[in-house]
Amino acid sequence: MDHDWHALSPGDVLEKFGTDPALGLDPAEAASRLEKHGPNELVREEGVSPWALFFGQFTNILIAILVAAIILSALVGEVVDAVIIGVIVVFCAVLGFVQEYRAEKALAALRKMLAPTSTVFRGGREERIDSREIVPGDLLVLEAGDKIAADARVVRAHALRCDEAPLTGESVPVGKSTEALAPGLGTADRKNMVFTGTTVTYGRGRAVVTATAMDTAFGRIARDVAAVKTEKTPLERRTEEIGKWLGIVAVAICALVAGISIWREYGIGVVDLKFIVTVTMFAVALAVAAVPEALAAIVTGALAIGMREMAKKNALVRKMPAVETLGCTTVICTDKTGTLTRGEMTVRRIVLPGGDVALTGGGYAPAGELRGPAGTIAPGKLPPDLEAFLRAALLCNDASLAEIEGKWSIRGDPTEAALVVAAAKAGLSPDGIRRASPRADELPFSSERKRMTTLHALPGGGLEAFMKGAPEVVLARCSRILEGDVARELTAADRAAILAKNAELAAQALRVLGLAATTLAHGAPADEDAVERDMVFLGLAGMMDPPRPEAAQAVAVCRKVGIRPVMITGDHALTATAVAREIGIWHEGDAVMTGEELAALSESEFAARVASVSVYARVSPTDKLTIVKAWKARGEVVAMTGDGVNDAPALKHADIGVAMGISGTEVAKEAADMVLTDDNFATIVTAIEQGRWIYDNIKKYLAFLIQCNLTEVAVIGGVVLALGPEYLPLLPAAILYINLATDGLPALALGVAPPDPDIMERPPRDPRESVFSKDVVAFILRALVIEIPFFFLLFFHDLGDITHARTEIFFLFIIVEVVIALNCRSLRYSIFAAPPHKWLLAAVAWELVLIVALMQFATVREAFGITMPSFSDLTVICLFSALIFAVMELTKYLLRRNGQKTR
Repeated sequence: MDHDWHALSPGDVLEKFGTDPALGLDPAEAASRLEKHGPNELVREEGVSPWALFFGQFTNILIAILVAAIILSALVGEVVDAVIIGVIVVFCAVLGFVQEYRAEKALAALRKMLAPTSTVFRGGREERIDSREIVPGDLLVLEAGDKIAADARVVRAHALRCDEAPLTGESVPVGKSTEALAPGLGTADRKNMVFTGTTVTYGRGRAVVTATAMDTAFGRIARDVAAVKTEKTPLERRTEEIGKWLGIVAVAICALVAGISIWREYGIGVVDLKFIVTVTMFAVALAVAAVPEALAAIVTGALAIGMREMAKKNALVRKMPAVETLGCTTVICTDKTGTLTRGEMTVRRIVLPGGDVALTGGGYAPAGELRGPAGTIAPGKLPPDLEAFLRAALLCNDASLAEIEGKWSIRGDPTEAALVVAAAKAGLSPDGIRRASPRADELPFSSERKRMTTLHALPGGGLEAFMKGAPEVVLARCSRILEGDVARELTAADRAAILAKNAELAAQALRVLGLAATTLAHGAPADEDAVERDMVFLGLAGMMDPPRPEAAQAVAVCRKVGIRPVMITGDHALTATAVAREIGIWHEGDAVMTGEELAALSESEFAARVASVSVYARVSPTDKLTIVKAWKARGEVVAMTGDGVNDAPALKHADIGVAMGISGTEVAKEAADMVLTDDNFATIVTAIEQGRWIYDNIKKYLAFLIQCNLTEVAVIGGVVLALGPEYLPLLPAAILYINLATDGLPALALGVAPPDPDIMERPPRDPRESVFSKDVVAFILRALVIEIPFFFLLFFHDLGDITHARTEIFFLFIIVEVVIALNCRSLRYSIFAAPPHKWLLAAVAWELVLIVALMQFATVREAFGITMPSFSDLTVICLFSALIFAVMELTKYLLRRNGQKTR
């Protein structure tokens, strides 16, 4: 339960928990509370057993149909058919099991967010304990670098700052104080509280524990994540649809063929048990032929291939169907810090009396240029005022920069690190300057002072003092200003100009710091006021967490293809809007909404406004869920990207959750469907293209298999219905060969066909659209109107010689299906604009070579019930195949002309 501990004074909080500020909790009392409240750890959810995962693969309707097909095939004596289908089913189940088992192994990740040990003050002394033993009322001892293991009210703070980005999305460390605040504030505004899963970046302090385990802000989010119901993906829904219709077709064929055959024979009085068994066996075999056995394997194979390709491009998919879901994404709700931005503070501008200096480059790598009013400033040739500014920035600073294995990283506060990087870009040596001017004393930063001052020994005696802090605070303690290399009087006009510059930088969402310096001739004065007065103002530094260079391009692609990007962040509205404008998410006329404004709206009021809002600022985890739900209620397919604990519920509720692999918390990764190993928003665009490609290919081989199987079933079943089982157009061995050989490899090759040229120019497809879209239906109708009548004509024309008729039908099936496979490389583009790829050509070549080789064996021809085709037979077959080719090209042309998009 959430309490307003932040609204109480430190003394009141200590009193309510019975904690002695001088001694902490008594160890015996702590043990009693541990027994009462339980360990400080998350509730462990029961995982899914490997056996349950494996057998769960067989609940898929398409797999279930294939299992039935195995049984039926065995019953009618088609043992080879049953074995082959069985191999396919096991292959599909194993693939699905391996992927989902790996995903389930990540369920324990929630518990990793808790620090393994913590320092508490008990019985009058500090002791290091297992974090799971922390209880409400404990006094946490906080120091820089500590990971906080429980929610707590700060009762003592000395320049204490915490990185709360994993919980609130705040891009800069938050200064902590002890003063009571107004009731009802959101998590991000509780400046006198520290929270589980966050980290102390600077200073030290003590805090009394107010909540542990599942009662913490982190625990409540974990509970919300567990409560979110996982919904089926579009691919899962479509696969079920395919399975349902195939099942209906199979049952209908069984009933129709068996029923009509038995009824017809009954009319002439020759029905006996043997005839009923024969007809039923044939009907079952025909129904098995109606199900494209390779479909489930190809769906799984295509997704597995897609997963492998995405992994190469820094996107790890936890569940295979998520690959396809990206293809119909219409809205991306994205976090800002670390997702659209680098998560690294960077100085953008330095304002000096002599003019502004712009800095290029981003992040902690000291690569970039300094550009002043006269052009680029060469390292080592800095103007005196710029060198003095950067020297002060290095000395009044506790952060350090290091390159480890080719990657630059920092130690300390990100804001201070940004100043270190700026100095390094100018060619200054942080270590060298600090060694030359060792620190003698320090007046630390606090939320009350809003400034930090350090004192450094001069070689000839005396001290230098350097101050940095809020510009208005620093300016108020200055009487002079450095212009060039001369310190002159600070005039009222100077003050007004500096404050105007400060407002200008702040309007650009830059975090602004002022710097000043002075020389103390004979040691440090007795009090801080004497140190921090009559200082020389050096300038302003404007910094921000910069957008990723590729983010703007990725957002532009999203907008081009009809995907709406929406920023959701814990940062202030001004900062969020500036980043969103620079990246291209926010445009003039778009709305910006804060969490406070969102909370004041009813569900219907928000639903009416959600489409106009591009940026949400200062939001809570509940707000993120509300936003995702509102978009989904509009029928949109929503992807949610994020990296923090606060993103987890929305990641799980979204149609597809995308977590950051480097900066992302384990909680976010566990809740997500996909993890970006490079934390790069642009990888989302690649993943979307991959998802569209996968779905396109599913439709390609679906169109191919349905055409082929429908034609086979209609021709074979139609002849049997008209003439009886003795006039079977193809014998079981021939049917089996066409079903598994001629259909199989080309279909697999279509599953890896290259994408169509316009794959990233189409709008997202409607998630409610049937997999049997207009282009697929057009190809199926073409088969019904053009192919099936000719098959009947050819067979009945040679009915007097059944072996010859079967020969023509057999080879016609093979050649026509080869032509269809080549033309299904694209369902919209001509074969000349989208030519068959190497795997499809190889599959077709193999099929042709294989059938030519098999026909050389008399036993094979006898098993198939055919003879060697004559030249005239092949001529007729090739002419008709050419007609099919022309009709397919015409169909594609008409689809393109009428603006039908392949979806």
